[in-house]
Parts: sequence; C-alpha cells; structure tokens
Amino acid sequence: MASLPFDPEMQAFLDAQARLNGPWDMDWPLERQRKEWEDQCRRSRARRPERLMVEDLDVHGIHVRIYRPPGEDPKPCLLHAHGGGWTMGSCETQDDLVAEIADQADVVGVLFDYRLAPEHRHPAQIEDARIVLDWVRSTGRAIGIDPARILLSGDSAGGQIAAGLALQLTAEKAERPRGLVLINPGLSASMDTPSYAANANAPGLSRAEMLGYLTAFLGPEGSPNWCDPLALPNLAKDVSGLPPSFITVAGHDPLQDDGVIFRDKLVSQGVPAVLREEPALAHSYWRARHASKAAMAGFKAIVEAVRQLGHEGLIRAP
Repeated sequence: MASLPFDPEMQAFLDAQARLNGPWDMDWPLERQRKEWEDQCRRSRARRPERLMVEDLDVHGIHVRIYRPPGEDPKPCLLHAHGGGWTMGSCETQDDLVAEIADQADVVGVLFDYRLAPEHRHPAQIEDARIVLDWVRSTGRAIGIDPARILLSGDSAGGQIAAGLALQLTAEKAERPRGLVLINPGLSASMDTPSYAANANAPGLSRAEMLGYLTAFLGPEGSPNWCDPLALPNLAKDVSGLPPSFITVAGHDPLQDDGVIFRDKLVSQGVPAVLREEPALAHSYWRARHASKAAMAGFKAIVEAVRQLGHEGLIRAP
C-alpha cells in the first residue's frame, strides 16, 4: 500500500493531545508510563452512548466490562483485547472504542483486563483471554449473548492476543469463533519490512517503542517465545482453520505490513479475509475518529465488519 501524506486532521488531533497531556518519555519507569497512559485516555475518550447498559464484573479474578445495547436478545458478542504494547492499558483505555462499536454494530461488547508484561509474559495474555472466552460461552445467555456468535477482536497488541487465541483454538480443534477483527495488529517480531523502514519514527508508534514492547512481552531475544506462532501469528504455517477475518492497517504505522502479511496468508489458505487500508492515517487512528473524517471512515468500516461477522457470519469487501 502506498502511503498518502499524513492526514492533517489526525495531525491536529495529535497536536492537541500533546498540548493537553504534555511530553511522553518511553524511558520513564513502567509504572509511570502506565499511570500517564490511563490518565491521558480518560481525559480524551469519548462519552459512552447513553443507551448502553455497562456492567463491571470479576471473572475468575479478571476484571471484565460488559456493554449491552438495548433491543432483542441474544446478540452477537465482540470479545475485545485492548492494546498498549502488552505492558499498558485496561478497560479504561479502550472503553470508548468498545462502547461505540457495541452500540453501532448492535453486539454485546466484552472488554477485559489481562495480565501485563513484563511481570507476566506470553502466554499469560492468551490464557486470560481464554478464561474470559470460556466464561462467555458458558454463561453468555444470562447477559444477552448468543454463545454461537462470538467474535474475537483486538487493537495493536490486542490483535496478537485475538489472533493467537484463534490459532490455539484451531490447534485444539475447539469451537472456533465466528470471526476475527484485527485493528492495527502486531503479529510479528520481524522489523525488516518496508513499513518498519518507512515508519520507524511515525506518530503513534515508533520502531524503538515496538522493540521495547516485544522484549517485555516475549523476554530476551532468542528465548522460545520468539519462535511461538501463538505469540507471533505471522509465524503460523497453517491458518486454514481460522474464521472469516477483517484486518485494518494504516499507512503511517510500522505494523502496517504485519496485517497485510497475515491477510495474504489467510487468503492463500482459503480463509475469507478483508484488508482495509488507511493510507493517510497512523497507528491507533480510531482515537482520532471524532476529529478526523478519514479516521471516522476507518472506524465506520470496523463497525460494519463487526456487524457483518456478528449478524451474518460473513465478511464482504467494502
């Protein structure tokens, strides 16, 4: 995908956020980074749609937040893993993303706080996602969910968790999810792709930041996690058992090629997969959706993909 000049409305959004939040330093102690990120996301997130019912629950020690639109039950479910480089983030940082998707796509959103790296490295994140998935399948009807219509989704690091869990379910010949929705996913440790070269210092995510996140998540380079397809789904040789998938990537994102490579692998093995490209946008562009027309168009495409996969069980190219 050829990148276009960076969207001026997203740039204005990022500039406004920088003025509001002040500088960010990736060399801060991790606890400070986590607190600063939580605070920044709370200050800038959109208000939830008022008609949603939102409930916080404890599921086997994991904090889970449920977003239920009004209307007839049961509904499809979007089980979403948040981004944050596997080291930061929570239900608070992605609250407005899942709330708006649930409301607009008419699905029950389920967002959860998985254990964070480096205190808890791979596979802790997939283990937590599996616990929540099993809970949704066993008790979902009590909260208005159709257990046969569960989508796995994630943004950035959460995209790896969703894809890794789907691969694990396939390997175990367990019931597969109805669909995958991957938003700017990190699916590889390879940093020699064209998008890493072109976007090493891109807004939203840099090459250096990503290397730090991968090391925290996987452990020192050369350790077994760096060869595990569940941790790095682009290493998977067989993806033929995965469900229909929607992947969105941005032109000003070092992770752009991660999503393209995964889409190509799915299609080559007969899995229906649609790639949505945002050539003028950067990593986590959805945060700018209420300030940038291009970002809002990309977000609407995510909503439509969730609606199609959840309610129709298929994905159509836009």
